[in-house]
Amino acid sequence: MTSASAPAPSQPDAVLDFWFGDSLAQGWPVVPRKPLWFGSDPAVDDTIRQRFGPLVAQALAGGLSDWEHPPRSRLALLVLLDQFTRNLHRGQATAFAGDARACALALDLLDQGRHRELPPIGQVFVFMPLMHAEDLALQDRCIGCFQALLDATPADHSVARDDLAGHLQYARLHRDIVLRFGRFPHRNAALGRRSTDEETAFLVDGPRFGQ
Repeated sequence: MTSASAPAPSQPDAVLDFWFGDSLAQGWPVVPRKPLWFGSDPAVDDTIRQRFGPLVAQALAGGLSDWEHPPRSRLALLVLLDQFTRNLHRGQATAFAGDARACALALDLLDQGRHRELPPIGQVFVFMPLMHAEDLALQDRCIGCFQALLDATPADHSVARDDLAGHLQYARLHRDIVLRFGRFPHRNAALGRRSTDEETAFLVDGPRFGQ
């Protein structure tokens, strides 16, 4: 007698499993995932394109509204809109096409306090759309979110605390750039924006981020 095969994961779970591995279950990554999350690897981009490209296109077109509830599937939608767009459209304006919807969905979770239903590493990726926003108020809120999560993390969770301190530092760097320029100069070329002389000088050796 043959046993039935395990059911295939739902589409949101497939996204979360790829992006987070077992870190959602653990609360924080046991095996570092920063190369996947913050690296620039064409092989990773190709894998995401093959596995999730159609879902990203649906999300950018305003679809997958059934993913918006509960917080876990909304997190998967945020990954599509705020992360996978950057993998699939590096150096192109489309890399940022999901940002407005991602911000709205993230802010809704935060305003309701429902982000706390997610494990800490899931909350980090709820905050990321705010870090990507060219909006000073959202940048300030992002810093507050990371600070609150760091403050709530027990002292004996040293890896999580160290990682969160790093995220908080990056949030402050993002905020300082938006405070200075009102936008991220490193996006100007992709978005067809003319850089000011000050931005051009800043891009030579100032702190910048992948996208």
